[in-house]
Amino acid sequence: MNLLSGVGGIVAAMNGSWNWAFWLMIAGAGFDFFDGMIARLLKVSRPMGKELDSLADMVSFGVLPSIMMYKMLLNSTLEQSPYEIYGVKVLPLIAFLIAAFSGLRLAKFNIDDRQATSFIGLPTPANALFIGAISLATHKICHCSWIYDIISSPYFLIPITILQSYLLVAELPLFALKFKNLKWKDNVIRYIFIIGSIVLLAIFYKWIYMAIIIIIPFYILLSIINNIIKKQEHV
Repeated sequence: MNLLSGVGGIVAAMNGSWNWAFWLMIAGAGFDFFDGMIARLLKVSRPMGKELDSLADMVSFGVLPSIMMYKMLLNSTLEQSPYEIYGVKVLPLIAFLIAAFSGLRLAKFNIDDRQATSFIGLPTPANALFIGAISLATHKICHCSWIYDIISSPYFLIPITILQSYLLVAELPLFALKFKNLKWKDNVIRYIFIIGSIVLLAIFYKWIYMAIIIIIPFYILLSIINNIIKKQEHV
């Protein structure tokens, strides 16, 4: 279902159906979140599931966000870019760095035993949802808005593409939403993130994409703060 959602999202994005592309990405993320849990409940966990999970993630959270970014760059001022090869505009192709680095991240994740209880680098679903949310925002926000001028500019989109691609493979520890117990002391950073996310989703309940644009950097910031606190505790 994750893979089918990703393929459907790609078709929607290619045809300019931005709402469908975004919500199919959300659906893929939902299926990705619950697949392991359901497999364990049904007692059908197999090694093939791990490989199939990565394949589905590559489509839903690697190729789909790349196409979204590519279309955004085509619609930006790069549309008048003089750099073309056989009629293909070159600069928007930078969007496919997202697919390349997503593939690299997924391959690393499968063989990295350090990521059993946390993440090293930004998870592909989080990265994809951030880009998908920006994509939907560029089509929902009034074109007369200063926010639109910023997020639709190639001077914003290209650095974001490079930064997000780097974060996918960066040696940056990020906490996972895995609870060993429900104690506040042992899960304070997770509870802060969950509460903060709920508040943001409640504030932007009509504009979920705006909430996601804030939630993903919030997650990264909390992880960095958590890393600093842990280092100080070990000093």
